[in-house]
Amino acid sequence: MNLFEDLKSKIRGKNIRIVFPEGTDIRVLGATVRLKKDDLVEPVLLGDPKEIQKIAKEQGIHVENLEIIDPNHYDAFDEMVQAFVERRKGKATEEQARELLKNVNYFGTMLTYLDKVDGLISGAVHTTGDTVRPALQIIKAKPGNNLISGAFLMLRGNEKYLFSDCAINIAPTAEQLAEIAVQSAQTAEFFGIEPHIAMLSFSTKGSAKSDEVTKVQEATKLAQQMAPNYEIDGELQFDAAFVESVAQKKAPQSKVAGKATVFVFPEIQSGNIGYKIAQRLGNFEAIGPILQGLNKPISDLSRGCNEEDVYKLTVITASQTLI
Repeated sequence: MNLFEDLKSKIRGKNIRIVFPEGTDIRVLGATVRLKKDDLVEPVLLGDPKEIQKIAKEQGIHVENLEIIDPNHYDAFDEMVQAFVERRKGKATEEQARELLKNVNYFGTMLTYLDKVDGLISGAVHTTGDTVRPALQIIKAKPGNNLISGAFLMLRGNEKYLFSDCAINIAPTAEQLAEIAVQSAQTAEFFGIEPHIAMLSFSTKGSAKSDEVTKVQEATKLAQQMAPNYEIDGELQFDAAFVESVAQKKAPQSKVAGKATVFVFPEIQSGNIGYKIAQRLGNFEAIGPILQGLNKPISDLSRGCNEEDVYKLTVITASQTLI
């Protein structure tokens, strides 16, 4: 059984409610109809019901069985405003809360926080910042986590890898890189990937010297101290981490080199470029970003996603509610 069939078997019939703030997007509409039909989740669309129904009808999509919530006509809006003000602890007035909650991402995130739904998926239309900002302010990090990071599942045939952080932290410190590594190892395990974590660099075991290399070396030591139960090594160039023959030449003593399954990039620029190269040139399917370290499952689509991406990321997000 492949990854998605396994995850689908776990969530089928569990009535997991996932909210989609971008209820008028045709990719979201197509995916949610399929998800409902397959009994995988109970989709909740946000938006004007008439507009959603009009767009769906034009596309030949039948949304009659889907729940639609109009944020502009929500019976419990006043209660949501008060809950938001309390959650922000003095950082938002009631007037500011009312204005912010007109934003579908803030509204959907509050539904998640208040346990009206189990998770949220956005990003088909909105930027990563638009999706992540409400999550950071409202959902916040799990106990023991100091940051949120974004990982991509990279799939091709029977191959499964995890790339991170490719979405959230622009220039992480050594301490933050170490935490990203541990979060990513845990994510990999959840999705059935045996974690061999490579801390990536343009240097392998001191072959180059720079502040950037030193940061990855320090991050590696910190990650090993934080999670001695995982195989974590660095600094490693990608070829040394991935190709066994190269690993034997560049890092013969490493337990990770040549067999890495989790790749931690030194900063977002290389991570974002790296996953897109693998996706577009290597024909890997990139699912994510999966937000790591949050109290509740919230996922951020790429604006270049298709309907199948929405469908699969929803399966992944729904499965995280079972942790």
